[in-house]
Amino acid sequence: MGNRKIRPVMARKNKSKDNYQKTRQAVGYVSRKEATQKTYDALGFKSGLEVHQQLATKEKLFCHCPAGSFNGNKEFDAEIVRHMRPTLSEMGGYDGTALMEFKTKKTIIYRINNDNTCTYDIDDTPPFPLNKEALDIATRISLLSKLNIVGEVHITRKQYLDGSIPAGFQRTAIIGVEGEIQLPNKKIRLIQLSLEEDSCREISDVGHTRIYKTDRLGVPLIETVTYPDMINPDEVKEACDYIRFLNRSTGLVRTGMGSGRQDVNVSCAGGTRVEIKGVAHTKWIPELTHNEVFRQWALLQIRDLLKQRTTPKKWKQKAIQIKPEEIHLPGPLKRKVIDEDLQLWVVNLPFFDGVMSYFTQPNQMFADEIAGRLKVIACLERPNFYHTEEFYSKIKQADWKKLAKKLKAKEQDAQILFWAPQDDVATALEVIEERCLMAFDGVPKETRKAFEDGTTVFERVLPGADRMYPDTDSAPIPLEDKDIEELGKNLPMEIIKSYEQLKKWRIPEDTYTYIFSKNLYPIIKDIVGKLKFDSRFTGVFLGHYLKFVEGHYFSPHSFNYKLLFKMFEFIKAEKLHPNIAYAMLPVLYEHPQMQFTSILTTINYKSLSKKELFEKVDFLNKKFEEVKRLDTLEAKTAWVMGQIRKQALGNIALHELSDYIKKSSKK
Repeated sequence: MGNRKIRPVMARKNKSKDNYQKTRQAVGYVSRKEATQKTYDALGFKSGLEVHQQLATKEKLFCHCPAGSFNGNKEFDAEIVRHMRPTLSEMGGYDGTALMEFKTKKTIIYRINNDNTCTYDIDDTPPFPLNKEALDIATRISLLSKLNIVGEVHITRKQYLDGSIPAGFQRTAIIGVEGEIQLPNKKIRLIQLSLEEDSCREISDVGHTRIYKTDRLGVPLIETVTYPDMINPDEVKEACDYIRFLNRSTGLVRTGMGSGRQDVNVSCAGGTRVEIKGVAHTKWIPELTHNEVFRQWALLQIRDLLKQRTTPKKWKQKAIQIKPEEIHLPGPLKRKVIDEDLQLWVVNLPFFDGVMSYFTQPNQMFADEIAGRLKVIACLERPNFYHTEEFYSKIKQADWKKLAKKLKAKEQDAQILFWAPQDDVATALEVIEERCLMAFDGVPKETRKAFEDGTTVFERVLPGADRMYPDTDSAPIPLEDKDIEELGKNLPMEIIKSYEQLKKWRIPEDTYTYIFSKNLYPIIKDIVGKLKFDSRFTGVFLGHYLKFVEGHYFSPHSFNYKLLFKMFEFIKAEKLHPNIAYAMLPVLYEHPQMQFTSILTTINYKSLSKKELFEKVDFLNKKFEEVKRLDTLEAKTAWVMGQIRKQALGNIALHELSDYIKKSSKK
């Protein structure tokens, strides 16, 4: 009897798994390592970027609060509560994102610290004049991006009803339009660069309550927007890195966690633009864009499958409420339903058999598309439903059959069982029906949240033009030609030219990303040009060894890379061999205030002539004969070098010392 009860569940599990694998093959999904340009051409891969970068100003964009003064989640002096409502655009329409956020019925709580927040931040007073320092930096970066500077800066409002800005809108202004960046193998066109205020930092988002802190709110931010010119995932990362390196090359932007973020727009042939929001690291971009283009391709196949079965006009879900005792619920869910007074609803989805377990992303299926929207819009924390095509069904097959019978379901139908507070049931039913109807159109226009594993989840409806309207509190700001010309003087070298110079210097290409991300090129240039150190040695030292030190040693302060030039200046003045830098850097990194002479003492440096070192080698050669375990030239050379290496640093080139050891061993 026990086996007969289990088999139907296992049968459903196997059917769902088989369907998932079959549809994965039908979509043509391959890993990114297996994909080629032909793969992306066949999918019609197209991508553009919106790269955000905080500016290193003293004050925020529209008030005099300090920029870059941050506090912990529990460090606050007051809390305020807001409920957001959509407003009509200038043309008399509502933005879809605003309407979606309104459905969530969120309570927004802001934690305010008096040290970095004022009444402007919480929308209790009008804005101060736009920060001139921020405007000048944005203009300089626009010129470096070969953008055409606008004649007059007009400040507009961009609606954000997710609560990330207490006012419900972000003030933003276009500074430059129609520019370009030059990658090593192609040009990428730029649409515009905007100057805007940053949003709050989210602390938590559970149920109908979202908590923010306002320390980051209002910090000046630039947004560089590209055309969708990138045709493969690696190209998207390359373009994003270039823009970030360009911004950092000015030395006028903030660095560190959270100071730079990017939104990545992706589409496939026959699909639509989907925005992957707030990608924290550029290294995530290739996997995210790869999976997103296949997700859209899968959604197009689901569309075709559904249209073969029925039409959206004929499609209608049916839902009924059931009692917990009507079926066998898993113990934890049954307790949750009873303890929290939740309602149980079962929904019939006509013609959706085989769709719920249809592959969309690695380890995700179409059912996850619905679950993601239920989490965001109906505020039902995941897991928020069971369905008939789960790999490991938590509801017995006999119970699914009982529910299907109640709904008068047909063979090609699928069912969902969800639980929710009474107040959220109507929204949940609306969300399920809306997402299923969207499946008949293919790819919904939406913004998605990125995860490190390369997958995404629904975040909100993609905003439209109706979210923008003029800011009546701020007057236009004219930009004079003479001021623009002045700002255009002494711009840093273009990244592509710096890239070409590094190649001429024979510096390994695997150092370039680190060098540009830390804006080390000017320091390398000065060490090579002013101090006359070998270019390849300098590039490898900063590109490889400095990166190693940063990953293995702790600096009590943000390390000032200008100290590297001073260190090499000291080495030159003291006529030390450059390899002493390898011993000095870890100490300098951990103790940036220490004098260079004290660092030499700390590493036990002693000035030795070649003659003195060679005499030590002769002694060690004899010593090796007493302790040797392997009688080879290589073993002898390695042992002697190990004994004398620290004494040699700063006094002689190690390859010269190695050559002497080998020659003296042959005598």
